[in-house]
Amino acid sequence: MSEIWTCCLPPFLRKKVEGRADLQKVIGNTGWLFFDKILRMGVGLIVGAWVARYLGPDQFGLMNYVGSFVTILSVFATLGLDSIVVRDIVNDVSCRDDILGSAFVLKFVGGVFTFILSMLTIFFLRSGDTLAYWLVGILASGTIFQAFDTIDFWFQSQVKSKYTVYARNVAFMAVALIRVVLISVKAPLVAFAVANITEIAFSALGLVIVYKQTGLSIFSWKLKINSVGKLLKDSWPLVLTGVVIMIYMRIDQVMIGQMVGDHEVGIYSAAVRLAEVWYFIPMAVSASVFPSVVEAKSLGDVRFYKRLQKFYNVMALVGYSIAVPVTVLSGWLVKIVYGQSYSKAGPMLMVLIWAGLFVNLGVARASFLTAMNWTKVYFITVLLGGIVNIALNLILIPKYGGLGASIATLVAYWVASQGSCFIYKPLFKTGRMLTRALLYPRIW
Repeated sequence: MSEIWTCCLPPFLRKKVEGRADLQKVIGNTGWLFFDKILRMGVGLIVGAWVARYLGPDQFGLMNYVGSFVTILSVFATLGLDSIVVRDIVNDVSCRDDILGSAFVLKFVGGVFTFILSMLTIFFLRSGDTLAYWLVGILASGTIFQAFDTIDFWFQSQVKSKYTVYARNVAFMAVALIRVVLISVKAPLVAFAVANITEIAFSALGLVIVYKQTGLSIFSWKLKINSVGKLLKDSWPLVLTGVVIMIYMRIDQVMIGQMVGDHEVGIYSAAVRLAEVWYFIPMAVSASVFPSVVEAKSLGDVRFYKRLQKFYNVMALVGYSIAVPVTVLSGWLVKIVYGQSYSKAGPMLMVLIWAGLFVNLGVARASFLTAMNWTKVYFITVLLGGIVNIALNLILIPKYGGLGASIATLVAYWVASQGSCFIYKPLFKTGRMLTRALLYPRIW
């Protein structure tokens, strides 16, 4: 199937990959991930904008406040296992069932813990807000179903994400249709929260089905205490890192909701949706390239760092190609997609879109740090970004609302991805490589 996506390349690029099976495999896998995300971007943006227009800034703001709140706590459900599990399977595929079984149990327990923690926390933050309780309870229960994302780790390790694409997109399209029906019958806000968890449940079922169709079964998974211990030992810094990442990616919406109100959250969320809709690109590229980065590390430093520099260059080039046109068209995009009632989101989008450049580089650098097993270093750099974000939000949100949060986000993303590299000596080389990518993103 990789030939399908290779044939889509321009002739001069096609010649570069001819006879290179591993590279064709990466391109094929990335092609499937791009197809998945582009479909989601297109349909999700249209249906999401329709939902935003129907709900209005106030209810849309409340939904995003609750969603951001649950997302921050959901890191205890994912446990930072994604890249760790993929790495371990790549290194020793014979331990597949032990690793996947142990990861599934950890994620399931983490999902239950996330649900309980979410309900307790919202009780203290919004005492007496019954609607917020219901929304949090519905959305947080979805983290339990996310334990089945463990199946995706196997497909990632084998660079076969097409199976995940099949499963998730059937669920996505079905629930997108449900959301349209909910709008047509003028359903309440809670119904849209139920639709979100329905998509997660359908995706889990789809993953189980495609896993079985490839000749495998989740019933062959085994819980091994040694595997659990190893996974937790390697992933706990990533759990803390994930908490910080979620904080500096979503705390702005929670803080706006607490300090300004749900209406401003709704306006800001519209800008965030348009800025983050492109984040699938670095995630898709990274998911496909990461196994080859791990492999290159065993082939010597020269090849390893050469491959990393190309990775950084690609990510920077992608970032620029998105940020420049969106900056020019930001006001027009907001009005076309969300309507006049969200027009204040234009200047916010103009700032937020540049944060995506540093998101791209941060994702690429995360692959390097994981391959090096420098998870603690990763945590420290992201922690710095989180601290900067919260501090700037406290200063800027009361004065400038969502625009202040946008500025805080941009600065924080730069600190976390590149600025922090010049504070810790072992990362000086990485900092220079990222700077080179920003100034001259040469691919070939």
